[in-house]
Amino acid sequence: QVRLVESGGGLVQTGDSLRLSCAASGGTFSKYAMGWFRQAPGKEREFVAAVRWSGNEYYADSVKGRFTISRDNAKNTVYLHMNSLKPEDTAVYYCAARGLAGSPSYLQVVTAYGYWGQGTQVTVSS
Repeated sequence: QVRLVESGGGLVQTGDSLRLSCAASGGTFSKYAMGWFRQAPGKEREFVAAVRWSGNEYYADSVKGRFTISRDNAKNTVYLHMNSLKPEDTAVYYCAARGLAGSPSYLQVVTAYGYWGQGTQVTVSS
């Protein structure tokens, strides 16, 4: 069983940066595809970024060029570096893990992931 714990959320201003962390325990972290999703009030959970075990990265168009996903297999941790934050980035951010291979498009789907963290709130004020 994989357990995921997010941290690093908070209240920031437009244009600020923030780094989210997701610490994993259980399973073999280096073999998992890891994803970040977010959910704003009244909206569905949406894909933000994903990274395969191989290091290939994928991003939603809305964050491309501003956010970077990275993983440290030695620390069993995946990060989401967020720059140039906007009020529309305000949401609860969730970390997710997938133990099987998947196409780039499938890694952007909520149901592709079997393990989820509890989420961390990011609020960007204007």
